[in-house]
Amino acid sequence: MTAIWVVRNDKPELQPDFDTANCWTGAGVNQIPVDEQGLQIRYGRNLIENTAYYLGPRGTVAKISNGMNCQNCHLEAGTKPWGNNYGAVASTYPKFRERSGTIETIEKRVNDCLERSLNGKPLENNSREMQAIVAYIRWLGEGIPKGTKPKGSGIMQLPFLPRAADPGKGKVVYTTQCEKCHGRNGEGQANADAKGYTYPPLWGNNSYNNGAGLYRISRFAGYVKNNMPNPVNYHTPQLTDAEAWDVAAFVNSQPRPSKDLGKDWPDISKKPFDHPFGPYTDGKDELQHKYGPWK
Repeated sequence: MTAIWVVRNDKPELQPDFDTANCWTGAGVNQIPVDEQGLQIRYGRNLIENTAYYLGPRGTVAKISNGMNCQNCHLEAGTKPWGNNYGAVASTYPKFRERSGTIETIEKRVNDCLERSLNGKPLENNSREMQAIVAYIRWLGEGIPKGTKPKGSGIMQLPFLPRAADPGKGKVVYTTQCEKCHGRNGEGQANADAKGYTYPPLWGNNSYNNGAGLYRISRFAGYVKNNMPNPVNYHTPQLTDAEAWDVAAFVNSQPRPSKDLGKDWPDISKKPFDHPFGPYTDGKDELQHKYGPWK
């Protein structure tokens, strides 16, 4: 048994009775049923794995995203423990989200990713592609009781540092651990047909915009701690907590596309501790909200 930090209502809490051996792992492609419903589920998984092929700048269905795949952020088609997976989506949606101040559906959540992480445009809810993605996510969540979140779902919240996250130290981590795959300038590596990325861009015009979840340093730090350098997992992390925080600070200090966030967090008192854009109600400035230290 180990202690682990989790986030509830955007506030970190220490959970002392967490057993990492019992983390949720999503079903694999070979478990998809061989019937008409299975065809839709399989197409949904293909869209997650190969989003750029279908919806990227040279997409075969539509040209509405930046060339990244959903799988670049939701690892192993959204099935990897602590890999920003979909384990809790079907069981917790629809739900009220403070960011929009509304009750959101799975469709809304998918489109948020398209507009923020893929810096693109939304799909119609009744489109074949949206219905397939939702069918896949719901299938992954079968058997998870409504209103519950399985262990290992989403991204792990790391303990806070006693100091601010340091982009300068993070640059050293990036150069030694990340540059060989993601490029000196964060440009990533395109795949063989140039319709997607083997290693996604981490900044620049083709990366996620400043409204994406991974633009919050805590989200990026927890993500890389348990997944990078690929194929690291939560059993065998290679980065220390401090290195994860610092490389997150470095990457999210680099230029990237911007999104109009004027409608986000209508109740500003509900903003997460590391949301980097004011106004706030706690008297702290944007710099401390972005990099810390947080208490």
